[in-house]
Amino acid sequence: MTTHSAFSAHFSRVFSATQCAKRHSHAPPFLLSLVLKMAAGTLYTYPENWRAFKAQIAAQYSGARLKIASTSPAFTFGQTNRSPAFLSNFPLGKVPAYQGDDGFCLFESNAIAHYLSNDAIRGSTPQAAARVLQWVSFADSEIIPPASAWVFPTLGIMQFNKQATEQAKEELKRVLAVLNQHLNTRTFLVGERISLADITVACSLLWPYKQVLEPSFRQPYPNVTRWFVTCVNQPQFKAVLGEVKLCEKMAQFDAKKFAEIQPKKEAPAKKEKVSKEGGKPQQQPQQQEKKEKKKEDKKPVPAEEEMDECEAALAAEPKTKDPFAHLPKSSFVLDEFKRKYSNEDTLNVALPYFNDNFDREGFSIWYAEYRFPEELTMAFMSCNLITGMFQRLDKLRKNAFASVILFGVNNDSCISGIWVFRGQDLAFPLSDDWQIDYESYTWRKLAVDSEECKTMVKEYFAWEGEFKHSLTYMFLRENAKTGIRMHVAAEEGLHIFPPAEL
Repeated sequence: MTTHSAFSAHFSRVFSATQCAKRHSHAPPFLLSLVLKMAAGTLYTYPENWRAFKAQIAAQYSGARLKIASTSPAFTFGQTNRSPAFLSNFPLGKVPAYQGDDGFCLFESNAIAHYLSNDAIRGSTPQAAARVLQWVSFADSEIIPPASAWVFPTLGIMQFNKQATEQAKEELKRVLAVLNQHLNTRTFLVGERISLADITVACSLLWPYKQVLEPSFRQPYPNVTRWFVTCVNQPQFKAVLGEVKLCEKMAQFDAKKFAEIQPKKEAPAKKEKVSKEGGKPQQQPQQQEKKEKKKEDKKPVPAEEEMDECEAALAAEPKTKDPFAHLPKSSFVLDEFKRKYSNEDTLNVALPYFNDNFDREGFSIWYAEYRFPEELTMAFMSCNLITGMFQRLDKLRKNAFASVILFGVNNDSCISGIWVFRGQDLAFPLSDDWQIDYESYTWRKLAVDSEECKTMVKEYFAWEGEFKHSLTYMFLRENAKTGIRMHVAAEEGLHIFPPAEL
């Protein structure tokens, strides 16, 4: 739907509701509000998706009529969300996804929860609404990354990394301390009643409280636990979550469960013994019966119900050969660097970690510049050009990192960035899926130990500096009639952790 048509549809709804109120002057004063704000539609998700819980609980408070499509035949994760009909409304194939009875479609869980709310829980004043948004953003940027790094291995959907887990614990302690201080004199996060802020933050802490926040760990944060228990025991929460039982003992990484959930490689068929007499394979009846019985007893693990959306989607993909399988194991843990880059100070923490741990043999650093700056028009369209490339390279994120910047103003700009790849060559030729955009850029491999490389890495990672290496940028800066602006369009591209919603 274009901006114009969206505005027209909104205008017609307002006009109709207003006429209705005028015709029924005896109607209660809240009639107009109800006519305008009551939503009705279907939420597509998989079972026990905590991201979908936010929208479901919001609907409980607002009275929105919400149908949940999470099981077959209404919705099968990995199938329905890849169908042409679904992708025509939700091009990324992500869930949760909402489709209104009027055809209005939304993806991204926070947007859906906001739409299904009412003013009472969105924030009835500009200040309250801003504070609600503040805590919604806080949940996404401060709670979910460490919570995922700690909880996912206990659910078997991520490999255990001791260093990452210990760091996640410390980060979550810091987050809980902030919440505990805020709630010291407050019952709820914003105002005197439940808001979308409470719904979002509580849902983000749901798995930690169920899996890992044992009594001794949560003891220093009594205000947070009091608030969380108050929230999840509200009728609107319980209608969605059921009874929430707090963790009694911190869950640990389950290697067996992890092995069961991960896609298994097909083992080569074993050669059967051949009898001397007839040349037919021999197999003892009792052994055959035991094998058949084991197959019957072994039930498939419902991995999709416990997997994070991204992990489940990747697991459902047909398995192909790993393009980086030929490379030796590297000592540089790229995910660990990404966590520091996303969650800690760039110049004081992330950059020193990168410089101290970077594996010069296992990784390479490249400078890229967009070849057709004369074709760049509006800044937002150029930003979309960058983020669109990142989305198409989603499966490369485990082996690459990029920070790309758009310099300039509308109709006078350029794009350049620093890329880090596994191996010593450009990664794009390794897969047909990665070759859509890269030929639109010029690529230059940097000498890792050179001052030029160190300066460029620092500037692009920190998004500040003189950027003298970019001839196009220097030309723009010297000839611009107005000041040069910098749009950091890709700061959360390939290095998002945890993976974005599916």
